[in-house]
Amino acid sequence: RLKTNIVNEYDNDTLKYEKTIDLVAKGASKILKIRWKLINVILVNSDEIKRINREYRDKDYETDVISFPNDEDKKEIGDIFISIPKAISQAKEYGHSFERELGFLTCHGILHCLGYDHMTQEEEKIMFDLQNKILDYIKLSR
Repeated sequence: RLKTNIVNEYDNDTLKYEKTIDLVAKGASKILKIRWKLINVILVNSDEIKRINREYRDKDYETDVISFPNDEDKKEIGDIFISIPKAISQAKEYGHSFERELGFLTCHGILHCLGYDHMTQEEEKIMFDLQNKILDYIKLSR
């Protein structure tokens, strides 16, 4: 199963996020048939995600999630950085719970680390269908 290593650089309340992140990892494991892999989920503030986005993607703005696949380690699939302030504001904007937004961003990051992308319409359909399938399975759909 996909194990999570959560690094909370945002606040001191990791338990608030752990249940949702672990639930997504469990759902992704089941749907994608993942065995014995690790994903690092780093929770950050607005300034840090903006810095990462600028440094690694040449985009000077805050984003919601950035993924870095790990192609060198067979046991670890990568790192996902999630902006908690962005997740909070997007949950309000989209009219759903913070847990749903955090779950979506975690799922999106996991899929990117596994090589899925949304650069073309075909890739987007595959990736978004998988996201929906995972989120429906764990009952975090819209």
